[in-house]
Amino acid sequence: MDWQYASAPENASIGRVKPRYQPFIDGVFADGSGADAPTINPGTGETLAQVSQSSVADVDRAVGAARAAYTDVWGPMSGTERGKYLFRIARAVAERSRELAVVETLDNGKPIRESRDVDIPTAAAHFFYHAGWADKLEHAGLGPSPQPLGVAGQVIPWNFPLLMAAWKIAPALAAGNTVVIKPAETTPLSLLVLAEIFADAGLPPGVVNIVTGAGDVGEALVNHRDVDKVAFTGSTEVGKRIQSSLAGTGRRLTLELGGKAANIVFDDAPIDQAVEGIVNGIFFNQGHVCCAGSRLLVQESIAEEFLDKLKARMATLRLGDPMDKNTDIGAINSAEQLARVTALADVGDAEGAQRWSPPCVLPDRGFWFPPTIFTEVSQAMRISRDEIFGPVLAVLTFRTPEEAVAKANNSPYGLSAGVWTEKGSRILGMAGALRAGVVWANTFNRFDPAAAFGGYKESGFGREGGRAGLAAYLDSGDY
Repeated sequence: MDWQYASAPENASIGRVKPRYQPFIDGVFADGSGADAPTINPGTGETLAQVSQSSVADVDRAVGAARAAYTDVWGPMSGTERGKYLFRIARAVAERSRELAVVETLDNGKPIRESRDVDIPTAAAHFFYHAGWADKLEHAGLGPSPQPLGVAGQVIPWNFPLLMAAWKIAPALAAGNTVVIKPAETTPLSLLVLAEIFADAGLPPGVVNIVTGAGDVGEALVNHRDVDKVAFTGSTEVGKRIQSSLAGTGRRLTLELGGKAANIVFDDAPIDQAVEGIVNGIFFNQGHVCCAGSRLLVQESIAEEFLDKLKARMATLRLGDPMDKNTDIGAINSAEQLARVTALADVGDAEGAQRWSPPCVLPDRGFWFPPTIFTEVSQAMRISRDEIFGPVLAVLTFRTPEEAVAKANNSPYGLSAGVWTEKGSRILGMAGALRAGVVWANTFNRFDPAAAFGGYKESGFGREGGRAGLAAYLDSGDY
């Protein structure tokens, strides 16, 4: 059956995007010391807004404001009062969810359906969840009197701008810390709208400060001598540099880095459900997901049937205007990322893998890459080892559970994995054998603020979410 949908674009004016945005320091929006830089709409390639850029001096000012707020206001404040602010922020995120979803899609390129149904509701959920913890820290099993660390320096990526901000800001504030956070230079807008919510909620000045800019600003933040805790989500390459620069300083550090997740399908799996899981695992958010299921391991006995069904399902995916509510696959976030995805896919061709994409017309402006799978893939190929961070799936086969585990673990990364089977005992066995921080069973890409998230090996260390994520922002003393 050939389903055709009329386009149903969301109203861009709901986002109320302004011509120009400013950093948020000490409770005030003010120009940074750097020159303005444009943020680009990936769906069109056109400038969406200008953003005043911070400098190293602005980072110093932001950290100073965060230290003063920690010492004078937020640190001494009771957990009950901190929780009230977090509940207020959570409600405001929910109330402005449609506006935030539009801003996120315009600035990031992801489908409005995903911004509306996943990113923004989950961001609000993180503030709600951690608001509940703020007055219960002594009952969290982290010692009789856990204490905040001080000033947290946080750097977040461009793939889930608001959600990543909520992941980091909410536990830090609940634990009594103050924050200086830097968004990615390609996606700063939703976090700057969140700053409006902080101001409207009456959050004391300096409790959360937002600096804008590129890597030099982030480097100044994580290396600032008055930052007590650093939380970074981004590439493994940058994460290694941060770990090296902080070694011996005594400062707390958590890193959530890259991934190359194996999504493993056994011959007893519900095939149609598994196909949906594979599609969601790699094509959700255009594959711009650190835990994306970018390696499909399918049992050899069902590989042909499974790939036929997977290709048929991929042929129904709708690529195009991210603001269209029917769109499944939006735009690649930037020209730079599109070049990386294209280059690695070309390497797959050169190394002998077989590329397939469904018939699909790419828009003539903006940044686009079709949903793509590679078969005839070996473990030595770069498309099987490197994090592509795009809508590209490498397909391998296996014969036994032991072979599946060996191939899945044959990666420098260890962030996530998926298992598809009807046998509960096999799920438990695989979950114990896979070297991945998160293992989903008969589903993929499910997130909950109460569940810890993090990786092994070159995927980083430390956890975000749940009690473990809260612990990363607390000093439990000798407990």
